[in-house]
Amino acid sequence: MTGPLTGKRGLIMGVANDRSIAWGIAKAMAEAGAELAFTYQGENFGRRVKPLAESLGASLLVDADVTDDASLDAAFDRLKAEWGQLDFLVHAIAYSNKDELAGRFVNTSRENFKHSLEISCYSLIEVARRAAPLMTEGGTILTLTYQGSTRVTPYYNVMGVAKAALESAVLYLANDLGPDGIRVNAISPGPMKTLAGAAISGARKTFRQTEANAPLRANATLEAVGGTAVYLASDAGACTTGETIRVDGGYHVLGMPQPENL
Repeated sequence: MTGPLTGKRGLIMGVANDRSIAWGIAKAMAEAGAELAFTYQGENFGRRVKPLAESLGASLLVDADVTDDASLDAAFDRLKAEWGQLDFLVHAIAYSNKDELAGRFVNTSRENFKHSLEISCYSLIEVARRAAPLMTEGGTILTLTYQGSTRVTPYYNVMGVAKAALESAVLYLANDLGPDGIRVNAISPGPMKTLAGAAISGARKTFRQTEANAPLRANATLEAVGGTAVYLASDAGACTTGETIRVDGGYHVLGMPQPENL
C-alpha cells in the first residue's frame, strides 16, 4: 500500500509537543507516506521534538531560529546537503507576549507588535524564500492561521493582526511562486487545546463556546487538520493555492450563537 505522499519529503517547523497542531500534521503526513525533517529552536524544544521525530522514523532534525538569518541559512543549507530537494514545508510558528493577549488591543506595545509580526508573519516569507529553490519539481508551503484574523476574537488582540498579515502574505507568495509550481495555502482550525492556545486568556471559554455553537457541534481535531494538510500537499491539491482552508466545524459561517445559547 502506498499513501498520497509516498516519495515526498517535507520539513515541519513548529512542533512543541504531542498536542501541537504541527505534530498532528506531521503524524498524518508520515502515515500518508512522507519522509519528514523537523526544526526546533534551542535545546529545550530539541529535547521534546527529538523523540517525537524518531517515532515517525525521522532522523533529520535542525536547530533553527526564524529571527536569525544565519540560523535559517544554516538550517536550509543542511537540508540541501542531505536531501537536495524538498516537496513541502509546514510553517507552524507564531508568538506574542501572552501578557498582551489579556488586556485591550489598544494597549499593544510597539515592541510586542513588531516582535509578533516578525515571528508570526515575516518568518513565513523568510522560510519560503529559502525553501523555494529546493522545490525543483514544484511543491507546497503550508501555514496555520485563525479566524481572529478577520473577526474580532476576545483576547486574541495583536495576534489577530499578525494572522491577517500572514493570510495576506499567503496570497502574495502564492502569486510569486505559482509559476514555479509551488502552491501556498493556510489552514485555519478552530480553537484547539494546544500549548500555544493555552497562552491566550479565556482559551477554555472560547473552546467551549465554539464547540457548543459550531454547526457540527465540535471543534477541530489534530486528525482533521492533519488530513487537510495531507490533501493540500498531495497531488489531489495540485490546483489549490492562495487559499485559507477552514477546519472549524463550520463555526466561521455563523452570524450569531445557536438559538439555545442566546
